[in-house]
Amino acid sequence: MTTARELMTAGAECVNENDSLVTAAQRMRDLDVGALPICGDDNRLKGMITDRDIVVKCIADGSDPGSTMVGSMAQGKPVTVGADDSAEEALKTMSQHQVRRLPVIDGHDLVGMLSQADVARSLPADKVDELLKRVSAA
Repeated sequence: MTTARELMTAGAECVNENDSLVTAAQRMRDLDVGALPICGDDNRLKGMITDRDIVVKCIADGSDPGSTMVGSMAQGKPVTVGADDSAEEALKTMSQHQVRRLPVIDGHDLVGMLSQADVARSLPADKVDELLKRVSAA
């Protein structure tokens, strides 16, 4: 059984819940990513923020991204996958929640990020087709 830990990109970087959206956008630019995990001062995962969140939930509403804190974008419990969960479980979670990226946790610690592409590379073509159809339906 292939696990999320084997497929993930290790060393995921968080943006702090008390950072501004400008800081988050700069980190995304510097890391060349479209999403970042949001962590609290306790280093625990609080949510995810995407470049789309910044544009749609802040800028389009006329808010100031320099004074809007990242934590205000963390809503509800973040969708995650356990480091020792199977690739199939990750696929199921992505499909169920219609997300393309999952933070990978080991206990309460963020240990990596798992993308749709990471899972797709490890699964048979029929499972990849299923993932793409379900996630892209969002």
